[in-house]
Amino acid sequence: MFLSALDLVAFAVFIGCWAGYAFIVDRVPSVRARSVIAAMDEHRRRWMLASLSRENRISDAAIIGNLMSSTAFLANTSIFVLGGLIALLAAPDLGRRVLGAIPFLALPPTDGAWELRIVLMVVIFIRAFFELTWALRQFNYGSILLGGLGLGPRHEAAAEVAARVVNRAARHFNTGLRAYYFGLAALGWVLHPIALILASLFVVWELHRREFRSIVREALIDPAR
Repeated sequence: MFLSALDLVAFAVFIGCWAGYAFIVDRVPSVRARSVIAAMDEHRRRWMLASLSRENRISDAAIIGNLMSSTAFLANTSIFVLGGLIALLAAPDLGRRVLGAIPFLALPPTDGAWELRIVLMVVIFIRAFFELTWALRQFNYGSILLGGLGLGPRHEAAAEVAARVVNRAARHFNTGLRAYYFGLAALGWVLHPIALILASLFVVWELHRREFRSIVREALIDPAR
């Protein structure tokens, strides 16, 4: 009752872009193997194996700490975003009135339609929060495993375990960051259904460019060859 036909199409495109991209990139091995994420998995594995030759691992601990701080920053930011979205839910008239001053916008005609758009963003950033906090915990586990590594090649099995934990943390961090991207795309629905469609397609294009066609990806893959 709150959605027009164009709204339904835009929402379907949004879900299809997000779910379809995540499924193909994360679940199709032949595709994932060509991504920058897979390349970084191998570099993190080499990092853990290389740490077996270092008695002093202050630099390794500093790297883990840096990963944890960036993850914590995004997790905290998602809480602030959720607070703002909840405030918009509590005052739908105010939000619609502010945006109504912008020309060429198709604002939601009812409070229910407005609230549905805000709820979508709330769900997105809740997912981002859970993914990022789980990544934070896994980086924490990785730091403990790193601290427990011995010296020499006989500890390679333990280093492989630490690499898998850190790689898993990075995967959840990437999923949380992807939720941020699509959360920004969902903001377009507040403006116009066409804006949601265009923003969703742009996010998919940008993610694909960065993960499969960027100069960084080429730089990461070349040493592995």
